[in-house]
Amino acid sequence: MSNPVIANNSPIKVTLEKDKKYYFCQCGRSSKQPFCDGSHQGSDFSPLAFVCDESKDYYLCQCKHSANKPYCDGTHKEFDPGLVGKPAP
Repeated sequence: MSNPVIANNSPIKVTLEKDKKYYFCQCGRSSKQPFCDGSHQGSDFSPLAFVCDESKDYYLCQCKHSANKPYCDGTHKEFDPGLVGKPAP
């Protein structure tokens, strides 16, 4: 499996609704970051479906390497800004 594209090296703050199903982009190619737009078609990637326990603001991963996807865990700090838009090394 190839590495996902680093969409950004910072998280994105989004307001999510309780019990609503969301599809998190795992390939990093979606134009609707951090959500899937189908850009993964033909790759080894698929979106991550998730539901929140409460309606509130969340910080979602955009580097696509969090160990706690779809939520940011700070892994983006390992990636240089020059890697944004490229697969992680």
